[in-house]
Amino acid sequence: MNNNKDAVNEIKSYANIVNQHPFVSKELDYSILENYKPILYQMAQIGNSSISVYDLYQHNHAFYSLNFVTFLGYAFQQATDNGQQFLDSKIHPEDCLKLRESSNSFMKVLKHFTPDEKLNFKFINEYRIMNIDGIYIWVIEQHQAFMLDNYGNIWLAISIIDISPNQSKKKEVSSQFFNFRTRRSIPFQFESKNDTEESSIVLTKRESQILSMVKKGFLSKEISDKLSISVHTVNTHRQRVLEKLGADNSIEAIIFATKYGLLD
Repeated sequence: MNNNKDAVNEIKSYANIVNQHPFVSKELDYSILENYKPILYQMAQIGNSSISVYDLYQHNHAFYSLNFVTFLGYAFQQATDNGQQFLDSKIHPEDCLKLRESSNSFMKVLKHFTPDEKLNFKFINEYRIMNIDGIYIWVIEQHQAFMLDNYGNIWLAISIIDISPNQSKKKEVSSQFFNFRTRRSIPFQFESKNDTEESSIVLTKRESQILSMVKKGFLSKEISDKLSISVHTVNTHRQRVLEKLGADNSIEAIIFATKYGLLD
């Protein structure tokens, strides 16, 4: 029951985030997407991938190619009759809530990025989907901004799903930000959360410096080397930042710190 309640809350949270975008319908040129569709179809065929484009203004899929489902053993017609929801219905129940939570954090953090930064990041998830034999296999899904509106808001987002090369049964759902310009990633991890009053948030110079480096994709060991301090010290600063900001993970810490002007 709690899982269902949490899922509903995450769905509402996502809707609230998306609805904050001040889209101006007359300025959205859908002919651009029409020109891209033949290319997207070719990409899906060549890569045997599921490619979709989500319209954040109209709240629907403006494009999707589901030929990937044949690799799961399903009939292509079965998938096309049910639309993009067909793949969603095959996601492992334990993975759904985590995917929604991480997706919400992704949308939150992008809201505070510059238009250029929004176009530089991918959001990558690995999770389980059931095949025709009732066996869950791991897939990898990459999301990124496809088109921005005139105000720097993400208007169209593209998603590409492929079978993951790592089919380890011990693996859990993983999510990460990946900056394909710097080739650095920021893993999404769930960590403990403490309640903190926003008005009393103060980061030390070192905490702000370390969080800024985390935003750029540096790992704790790399930060340790660059600042000539121990990894333990870096992780201690990171944990204190989470506690001060009341954040569940590094991604949310970056969001809150950006919002309050606390980053270096």
